[in-house]
Amino acid sequence: MKKFSTEVHLSREMGLWDAALIGVGAMIGAGIFVLTGIAAGVAGPGLIITFSLNGLVALLTAFSYAELGSCFHDAGGGYLWVKEGLPKWNGFISGWMSWFAHAVACSLYALGFGAYFDLVLREFHVVMPHWGFISPQKILAVVAAIVFAYVNFRGASETGKVGNFITIAKIIILMIFVGFGLAIIFRKPDWQAAFTPFLPNGWGGVFKAMGLTFIAFQGFEVISQCSEEIKNPKKNIPRAIFLSLVIVVPIYLLVAFTALGTVQAEGMTSWAYLASHKETALVEVAKKFFVGGGIMLLVGGIISTMSALNATIFSSSRVAFAMGRDRNFPGFFGKVHKKNFTPHLSIVFSLFLVVLMAISLPIEDVAAAADIMFLLLFLQVNITLIRLRKKRPDLDRGFFTPFFPYLSILAIALLLFLALYMFNYSPIAWAVAGIWIMCGLFMYKSYASKREIEHVRKIKCLGRLECQEYRILVPLANGRTVESLARIAEAIARKHNGEVIFLHVNEVRERAPLIAGTVETKWANSLFEKAQSFLEESNIPTKSILNVSHRISQGILDTAVEEECNFIVLGREKDPDFMERMFSSTIDSVIAKAPCEVAVLHGQMPADKVKTILIPFGRDIHTLLATEVAPAFIDYFNCRVRIVLVFEPDAGTAEKEERERTVRELMAKNSLQAELKILHNVDILRGILAEARDADMILMGGRSGDFLELFLGRSLAQEITEQSPCPVLWVKEYEERKPLWKLLLKPLKKPGEKDEFEF
Repeated sequence: MKKFSTEVHLSREMGLWDAALIGVGAMIGAGIFVLTGIAAGVAGPGLIITFSLNGLVALLTAFSYAELGSCFHDAGGGYLWVKEGLPKWNGFISGWMSWFAHAVACSLYALGFGAYFDLVLREFHVVMPHWGFISPQKILAVVAAIVFAYVNFRGASETGKVGNFITIAKIIILMIFVGFGLAIIFRKPDWQAAFTPFLPNGWGGVFKAMGLTFIAFQGFEVISQCSEEIKNPKKNIPRAIFLSLVIVVPIYLLVAFTALGTVQAEGMTSWAYLASHKETALVEVAKKFFVGGGIMLLVGGIISTMSALNATIFSSSRVAFAMGRDRNFPGFFGKVHKKNFTPHLSIVFSLFLVVLMAISLPIEDVAAAADIMFLLLFLQVNITLIRLRKKRPDLDRGFFTPFFPYLSILAIALLLFLALYMFNYSPIAWAVAGIWIMCGLFMYKSYASKREIEHVRKIKCLGRLECQEYRILVPLANGRTVESLARIAEAIARKHNGEVIFLHVNEVRERAPLIAGTVETKWANSLFEKAQSFLEESNIPTKSILNVSHRISQGILDTAVEEECNFIVLGREKDPDFMERMFSSTIDSVIAKAPCEVAVLHGQMPADKVKTILIPFGRDIHTLLATEVAPAFIDYFNCRVRIVLVFEPDAGTAEKEERERTVRELMAKNSLQAELKILHNVDILRGILAEARDADMILMGGRSGDFLELFLGRSLAQEITEQSPCPVLWVKEYEERKPLWKLLLKPLKKPGEKDEFEF
């Protein structure tokens, strides 16, 4: 009975230049076209120092990203590394912040696109509507975000092709801008005057501008987010990170120098002129270079913001995808589209964040909020590098940070300083960042921490099953069912070289000390002796545990976790009355919450009477696990298995062929020697009950039903169980528990009501 833990991975399609250009595309966007004018008003000519120091800080952090990216090759980047190297809550918060930071960066780039495209429309005398506080710029930003979310939805190859074309085009445009600008500057005899005074707002202005524009240097981080899609990531990720910085930082310095040096405005300094035009400042400068210069920069601004928007919405969705796959987010974040193989739901939720921030905050505060998040995220990544060098020296690193740990410590200090200094520029941005972090801590405490623990248990459980390391837990409470449960456990353990653990739970009333339950051991010992007697000659390792708990179900679950059990065998009455249904909620709770697979025997099953086992298949009967455990019963009972496939009157020809093919594939996969009988145009319930008349046990997939379902109605599986003349063994695969609201909102299935066909 081999089980597989299924994960979703992304195909590797990107080479070195594809990866580097994604980083370049994320950096050459808002930093140059949108923030240059705003930052010039803050730092003056010191903007050149601002860009230089930001390049240095980015380089220090890039060392950490290069080393960690060379040994971790899954989608998620910094989030996955922090999760590995720091306490669990740090991992969640880093992913939470990274998702928000990239989404807010997308908002900034979308707003930049809106501003530039609005200018283009005005050149053609097209005036966009203005709806209250939602300006034409914001409307265009929302449209751009939706378009590029769709591009990412279509797939990575389309994303790479569009992004590479746009990135190369905007580099050419910026170099034309720089070439004409430098020619103008050096023809001016007094060009130095444009840079005097060099620090009009002192070093404080430089530091504020550093914090404001640092978002323009975070694009190399996007490369690590895409690492699961990069070829030869061990070598190409470090190379792509440094290559992107080598391309971008000189361009930033040249554009800043050119913009400041070419401005001629009466009564205004060059930096004041740039600040007055904000995100469209470079367009105004280029208009004076040559005829069509402004149009060229408009085109460059549009395609630059498009490129950055494309790259960061790609990255944002990959962070959400990674967190969904790890169950820090709801599981649907980790799903991929069946046709396009992209994390479509992660893209949709990232798009929602992008649109929300774009329409709710001014562009300066949007930039500042994203900057704070990136600074704090990069800080955690540098700390993680230091921790993992000591914690995981075994990692296969393709790159080592030089002068370790001094460069990382310097990066941590600079990043923390810039983040705190941003409060002087935008208290609103710090408020937004603080609220988001507090929401993240609340979500981790109330949701993510529990889901992640459950997911880790599932992975461990399925891993032990795959390795054939069976530990079977058999809770005992009723002397009449001991033999049947022991025989089932023995059959599975004998087939898979497993171990059997017998358990009895003494329930102590609420608020009473648990020590009180250790006194009554006589009944438990009698159950253990009886159970052990059936396995005496089998040479199967066994042991008995008496658990004392305030709730029987909790005692069973705690033991399953502590003993690392991956299979539980339970027993219940075959036809419970009203009161028995109420008390059966103990078993239902175990079925719903058990961190392993579960078998529930309805009725009693003496070993000498099991000659024929019936496995039913139908639309409402899910029997994958049943075909996997059946060979163990064949060997143990020396019995035969008959599989009955029932086709209802409304079943189409294609559906019949698909279902029959699936059943035969399951039989072959599990080496199950069984007779396959097909019933056509028959009601499922009646057909199975008719076949059960000469069977000694029905083996079927299903779940026992929680208290509400048992009290209010019955499923098809329950109808079969209660009406069949022989015992019924339900087997249920391990699945993560569904949220309570889903269970409450799910309509109860009526007998015979059809469900999606699955195995």
